[in-house]
Amino acid sequence: MSSPSVSANSFVVALDVGGTSMKGGLVSDSGAVLLSERRPTPRADGPDAVVAAISTFISDLAASGDGAPAGVGLAVPGLVSEHSAIYATNLGWRDVPATAFTTLDVPVMLGHDVRTGGLAESILGAGRGLSDFLFLPIGTGIAGALIIRGEPYGGSSGWAGEIGHTPVFPDGEQCACGQFGCLETYASAASVGRRYSQRAGVEGVRAEQVVSSDDPIAIEVWDEAVEALSLALATYTLLLDPTVIVLGGGLAEAGPALFDPVRTRLVKRLAFREAPPLIPAALGVDAGMLGAALLGWRAAGRPELGPGWAVDVRSEPLVS
Repeated sequence: MSSPSVSANSFVVALDVGGTSMKGGLVSDSGAVLLSERRPTPRADGPDAVVAAISTFISDLAASGDGAPAGVGLAVPGLVSEHSAIYATNLGWRDVPATAFTTLDVPVMLGHDVRTGGLAESILGAGRGLSDFLFLPIGTGIAGALIIRGEPYGGSSGWAGEIGHTPVFPDGEQCACGQFGCLETYASAASVGRRYSQRAGVEGVRAEQVVSSDDPIAIEVWDEAVEALSLALATYTLLLDPTVIVLGGGLAEAGPALFDPVRTRLVKRLAFREAPPLIPAALGVDAGMLGAALLGWRAAGRPELGPGWAVDVRSEPLVS
């Protein structure tokens, strides 16, 4: 990790914490990503080890600057408030205050990982200039962020956006959450690979292989994924009337193989109204970290930062 020349309080530490890896960086008040790095998340070692690893990562990133950062922004999974990581199934923690994630004496702000990514897409990415839209990353799982007046909506208790657990086939397969027929069970990248493997009797098949295959089983599994997604998006369109729907995550990289059939079926299902445009996310895997940077500057009392940033949306991710 190189040590850039960064003056005191002219940067924040931004960290996007996932179940397998953490993506961190230093981001200036002009939006420049001065440094970026990825580290593994030690989930198998328990929640205390994860919190300690986050704290060490933040300290190491901050030490690369000249003086203390202006603030720290953290994007984490689970039930989250600005000041506490309340609960995360995949990381095992409960009621961890924001201050526990760092030994630095600087302001810290937490955000839900997907809603924080949605914030970044709203201010810096595909939703720039839009007041309202639905952000739906489709990866190992499926979650969503409803952006209202440019800001992610968390709901009354912080659970808003659990689009992946919308029942699309009420008598369908049981989801890991306990419900039946959830969207995530049919249309997440993990589920597409799993459902093909179960039917074909072949282990280790990835979603991208299913999407590109002309195998009849693969075609059937992918068709069911597209059907589930179009059903869910039709429901959310009728309920929320978003300006656009922004699709991101690994499965969105399927491009026309995903967007074209979903768009066709969405139009068909919305018989009496126009379907909202489906557009790809712009920030890719960097959305969480860039959103965390926005949180860090908000923690530092600079909420006006972000809209004027000229973010370089590149084909290769900032964090390798």
